[in-house]
Amino acid sequence: MAMNRDYQAVLIDLDGTMVDTAPDIVAAAGLMLTDFGATPLPYDRVTGFIGNGVRKLVQRSLDAAGLGERVELDHAQAVFERHYAVTSAELGRVFPGVMAGLRALRQHGYRCACVTNKPQALAAALLDKTGLAAFLDGLVGGDTVASMKPSPEPLWHACRLLDVEPERCVLVGDSSVDVAAARAAGLPVFIVSYGYGSASGAALPRCDALIDSLETLPTILAQARPALRV
Repeated sequence: MAMNRDYQAVLIDLDGTMVDTAPDIVAAAGLMLTDFGATPLPYDRVTGFIGNGVRKLVQRSLDAAGLGERVELDHAQAVFERHYAVTSAELGRVFPGVMAGLRALRQHGYRCACVTNKPQALAAALLDKTGLAAFLDGLVGGDTVASMKPSPEPLWHACRLLDVEPERCVLVGDSSVDVAAARAAGLPVFIVSYGYGSASGAALPRCDALIDSLETLPTILAQARPALRV
């Protein structure tokens, strides 16, 4: 039984929240640009593009490399995804505390789903490779429904998959995209302190809790809801 019946489910972002995917994404982006005759971008530059889906990451990478007017976006995305299918989970790692946190949530009776802007097929492969899939009850990718975060639709779809009302769910993420999606969906939102959300230097919007590790989630969820408004 969950420690606090006000909450029954946790929706969790993927890149920058559960898995440090930046090394794999940067590597794939670099290989894509090399295929088009350009120099790979600096690591921090590409990391700042993470969070709004593959298509925008590819477009921003092409623009930054001076290829935006020369390379067709659909083709570039296909090239990126081909490389990412190889680099995924090769360099990046699951963040400390994530596996233990998911295990603890399951032990306390919470249902969990991953809600990410990464395409469903790429996300599913990554969750399988890292072993995280075993602790999740659902997955909503960036192409699962018609719109991706910051739209509330992926969050509501995840709630339906878990058969839990939105008011009984929380979202855990790492960026302003997650905060905006949660606010639109009417969910509390917790932001991890270690994610990619501040890669561009922008301050995160106000969230309901800032957490250092997913291991703290059962304790946070056991608190009264008003106490989470920080």
